[in-house]
Amino acid sequence: MKNTPEEQSSEISKPKLTKLNLWLMASASGLVVANNYYNQPLLGKIAQTFQISEARASSVAMLTQIGYAVGLLFIIPLGDMMRRKRLILIDFVLILLALLLASFAPGIHVLMFASFLIGVTSVVPQLFVPMAAHLADAGERGKAIGTVMSGLLIGILCSRTISGVVGEHLGWRAMFMIAAVIMVILWFALWLLLPEVHPEYKGSYKQLMLSLVKYIRTEPALRIASVRGALSFAGFGAFWTTLVFLLNGPPFYQGSDIAGAFGLIGAGGALAASVVGRISDRMDKTKLITITLVMIVLSWVIFGISSASIAGLIIGVILLDLGLQSTHIANQTIIFALHPEARNRLNTVYMVSYFIGGASGTFFAGLAWTNWKWLGVTGVGLSVSLLALLVHLFPLVTNRKTRGHNS
Repeated sequence: MKNTPEEQSSEISKPKLTKLNLWLMASASGLVVANNYYNQPLLGKIAQTFQISEARASSVAMLTQIGYAVGLLFIIPLGDMMRRKRLILIDFVLILLALLLASFAPGIHVLMFASFLIGVTSVVPQLFVPMAAHLADAGERGKAIGTVMSGLLIGILCSRTISGVVGEHLGWRAMFMIAAVIMVILWFALWLLLPEVHPEYKGSYKQLMLSLVKYIRTEPALRIASVRGALSFAGFGAFWTTLVFLLNGPPFYQGSDIAGAFGLIGAGGALAASVVGRISDRMDKTKLITITLVMIVLSWVIFGISSASIAGLIIGVILLDLGLQSTHIANQTIIFALHPEARNRLNTVYMVSYFIGGASGTFFAGLAWTNWKWLGVTGVGLSVSLLALLVHLFPLVTNRKTRGHNS
């Protein structure tokens, strides 16, 4: 796609992406996105604190995912309209307030509301990803996305380990307080070191939001990537939300610290994200995504036959995380090539779908656990993963344009 003169001018005047900038964005992405996942290993303790069922406690995680989707929809498009650094620093203040509310929540309803707000505000990583894609040279775009995604994904996975240990020894409220302190430190680091990116979009917020509909209607590659991502992440949410319940009961009888430790196992998949980013710059993305989706399906087969085996769960986690993160990076590399001037809006469409999928997987897994325990959860995960593979292999809408962007 040939850039317009305005876009070419923007490419010339944009700040240079330094290694310090890139690693700052990667580190900040991981530390911010972790806010969305601290609650998952703590659900059992939250249920005990407020004397509620495990299924109801899982709504805390679900509301965080829904909040994240809402934040993606209404905040991330502003990255095409407002100065990026200013938007990020304002959002950090809101993250801090949401974390403090969760830490001091007197009841489950306040915690649910705070969890929703944590999700809404902790969308900053999805400003960093298109920012890295914008600042990077075209031939290095996949590598830059992969580096930021490595930080983001390590944050997702290690957050469970950290919160599991903190929850076991200091209580679940301490985790949100610690997270608030981390956000204050990060705010100062970003204020000092993050470059500013000026917007190209000149219209109103209403026009900005309406343009999302235009991209959904006119870009089949965006639609297919969004569905693939949503279904894949639904299985991911289903697994991580209910793992703590599986490990708390027979035959394991383990605490939140052990459930969180599984995040370290999955971190290998996150570390591979930067490698996948480099591969996605060179390899046919249709083939790459086929391989990664098969890995996700296989992980659920292993989970289904490993409900009493730590070794089986470990193998499944490695396949699930590596498959999901690789699919995600390939999807984003595809959509960011569509309209360089609208990367935040394209990312909004994709990521809103992605986290609606995650929230749906969390919701249905909670119901499945209540009624059929781990067998029901694996049924949910395997079903959505197979559907993702089918959508990829037999898309409902496909044409030359889609094929062109996948190659």
